[in-house]
Amino acid sequence: QVRLVESGGGLVQAGGSLRLSCAASIRLLSGYVMGWFRQAPGKEREFVAAITWSGGTTDYADSVKGRFTISRDSAKNTVYVQMNSLKPEDTAVYYCAARPGYAIAKSHRVYDYWGQGTQVTVSS
Repeated sequence: QVRLVESGGGLVQAGGSLRLSCAASIRLLSGYVMGWFRQAPGKEREFVAAITWSGGTTDYADSVKGRFTISRDSAKNTVYVQMNSLKPEDTAVYYCAARPGYAIAKSHRVYDYWGQGTQVTVSS
């Protein structure tokens, strides 16, 4: 069982930055993929970014490419997403997720473990 705890959300003005953290309760082995998703009110949960724990391969949604950076710290069992140049449309609850495997997946349905979510609000 993997328990994930997100932190770092908050209120920021458009153009600002936030860094979200996701701490895992156990030492993640190389066979996991970590993802960030977000869900705005009335909308489907959508893929934001993902990283393979072993090789650090990353992928991003087109809407965040060039603005968001996902990374991981193996020693701390933590994955991060640095969010720059934030826009009001980035406002959502952001979730961290994990799934066993080596290939990045963009569908939230294939992730087995989820954090509780952290609110990000970007004001215009």
